[in-house]
Amino acid sequence: MAETVTPTVDDTPPPASTRRERRGWYIYDWANSAFQTTVITVFLGPFLTTVAELAAGCELGADTCDGFVYPLGIKVAAGSYYPYLISLSVFLTVFVLPVIGAIADRSAHKKRLLGGAAFTGAGATIAMAFVTGDRYLLGGALFLVANISFGAAVVVYHSFLPQLGGPDERDGISSRGWAIGYLGGGLLLALNLVAITLLDEKDNPQRTLDLARWSIVSAGVWWAVFTLVPLRWMREHPSAAALAGGGGNVVTDGFRQLGRTMREIKAYPLTLFFLLAFLVYNDGIQTVITLASQYGTEELRLEQGTLIVTILLVQFLAFGGALSLGALAKRIGAWKTVLLSLVLWTGVIIAAFRLPAEAPVPFMVLGAAIGLVLGGSQALSRSLFSQLIPTGKEGEYYGFYEISDKGTSWLGPLAFGLVFQLTSSYRVGLVSLLIFFVVGFALLAAVPIRRAIVAAGNTPPRVL
Repeated sequence: MAETVTPTVDDTPPPASTRRERRGWYIYDWANSAFQTTVITVFLGPFLTTVAELAAGCELGADTCDGFVYPLGIKVAAGSYYPYLISLSVFLTVFVLPVIGAIADRSAHKKRLLGGAAFTGAGATIAMAFVTGDRYLLGGALFLVANISFGAAVVVYHSFLPQLGGPDERDGISSRGWAIGYLGGGLLLALNLVAITLLDEKDNPQRTLDLARWSIVSAGVWWAVFTLVPLRWMREHPSAAALAGGGGNVVTDGFRQLGRTMREIKAYPLTLFFLLAFLVYNDGIQTVITLASQYGTEELRLEQGTLIVTILLVQFLAFGGALSLGALAKRIGAWKTVLLSLVLWTGVIIAAFRLPAEAPVPFMVLGAAIGLVLGGSQALSRSLFSQLIPTGKEGEYYGFYEISDKGTSWLGPLAFGLVFQLTSSYRVGLVSLLIFFVVGFALLAAVPIRRAIVAAGNTPPRVL
């Protein structure tokens, strides 16, 4: 009689990634960085604020506007509409990202999830072409869809990192991806700024508004087109749980798995401790990025052209900075390199406090320093976290990571705002951010990183 064979799940490790696959992964950073740089950093805030002011009855190009808009019947100052949208998107993202991560871990088709989130976000960004006149509600709704989709796609994208290389390779892989992202985001922003310089008309605010809208649309097109490359070149690396899914509903299974992880995450206290450290020091980094333009205009009284040149300088130097710190991590380890970067960030804050007013060159030099340290500290934090994730739960844990990255980014601005309100000094407000880098350094230094990696069931890299 023939022997009955019970089907089993193949738990052998997936084949090593190819150079083509890694390049595809890098290109997604190139693709989505255009949204972060062109849309979020430069154009969308002023654009949506102007549209809201038109809806409030203010004249296009007016220096001040005290009007109100009424989304869902709520009275909102036109100038506050965009900041409130940012807060709402962060609030919604906190709930969405872990769920997306759990679904990604249970799915054998993560590339489809990546493409679905990316094309949804890119489509909403392209649809900004229809935000004309006073259609502030349409613009706000499209922004919410685009920003939440952006975060969801990033979670799925990050979850591929542990499958792309071993413990000793991930720092370099992450650094190259981040560097290429800064290069792509900076290139599109530069092209848009050249177009605005050539096509803008003085004393024609409608032309300025139209150019801003089409710059935003260009970021959506860029995001969608270049996303086709990773979807073509990357391969699926389904987890054992995905292979053993047995045809169940991946969404409901993802929710169930998220619930189990929330109960079991206390089994990895050192991973949680790292997330706490990252939450603190990354909040300082994000606040410096967010408030640099305000500090330059309000405190240092610099012109808009100086700020734009500095933004471009940061983007392109961050490319080299990410690669340089990635190379340093290969010699001394990612953990020590991130700690060193926090010391450098502390020096940046002290130098910014001492900057003279109406002096563009020192401000641009400081921007260059930020560019050199920015990309590396973020890229190596991402790869270091990949060592602390239990196998098969990459999506979920990167969901929590992105919450630490985006979901608490109001703490630094809140501290800055409170200190300014008490002192009426942007310089003192900036110095208050030192606490995030000092405390973040202390917390990260206290993480027994090798023991944390082993506790997560992973093999530590040779150099930490």
